[in-house]
Amino acid sequence: MNTINVQDARVWAVGADIDTDQLAPGAYMKLGLEGIAPHCLEAVRPEFAAEVRPGDVIAAGPNFGIGSSREQAAGALVRLGVRAVIAPSFNGLYFRNAFNLGLLLITCPDTAQLRDGETVGLSVEDTRPVVRLGNGKTLDCEPIPAFLLDMVAAGGLLNQLRARFGQAPKEL
Repeated sequence: MNTINVQDARVWAVGADIDTDQLAPGAYMKLGLEGIAPHCLEAVRPEFAAEVRPGDVIAAGPNFGIGSSREQAAGALVRLGVRAVIAPSFNGLYFRNAFNLGLLLITCPDTAQLRDGETVGLSVEDTRPVVRLGNGKTLDCEPIPAFLLDMVAAGGLLNQLRARFGQAPKEL
């Protein structure tokens, strides 16, 4: 199993019930991920796609990823370099799509303690994620099954399979 350790991740706080149409707006679905990603979260955070940096994290309220089963909703975040989404709960289809594409989802009931723009540390060892706030406090989060962590470390399910069969990984 792979260990995940991220320091100085900027937090992008969004509310509850972020749906797949906010993550991958339907009007841009014909453009592929390259055309969808610049519009990710524009309805709730118009500056997000232009200002997010690789390694940043999203802190959300409950029900992140509700709506349709479009995998582009997770793919847009991966394309923009988001390292993880931390929320109290996720839609089941979104949860599976995110891990399939290599996006780390952390289920944590205390995401309201995360402040927009603050810098946090993030680590996962032995399936247990730890979110470290700037004040040194840590948030208690639910364990993540090892097979899902392995999928994230590989960059998603297809890259995990490519590695298994001796092929080079591909980016979204």
